[in-house]
Amino acid sequence: MIIVRSGNGMRWHVHPTVVQRAVRAAAHSLDIGKRVTPHVLRHSFATHLISDGYDLRTVQELLGHANVSTTMAYTHVAPVRRLSVVSPLDHDPAAPVERDG
Repeated sequence: MIIVRSGNGMRWHVHPTVVQRAVRAAAHSLDIGKRVTPHVLRHSFATHLISDGYDLRTVQELLGHANVSTTMAYTHVAPVRRLSVVSPLDHDPAAPVERDG
């Protein structure tokens, strides 16, 4: 079950089938030829977070995985991203620090 909360403190349950049908209808109305499901959206979200440089622990927490090894399954489909690491000894302490991401 999915719990939906409103702004006035109320909450109610939405059956997963309702969400699946809504996602399927949205994909159909947008004329997306591939199969789109809530799980595909979840997988895509996780893959994009990892490819954008978010750390695995953050993605693990967002997805609600109990074990980080479950989250690591998303790393095999994310493009390899090389971070430019700069030693603190190599930059001017007065200059602003630039990071990827």
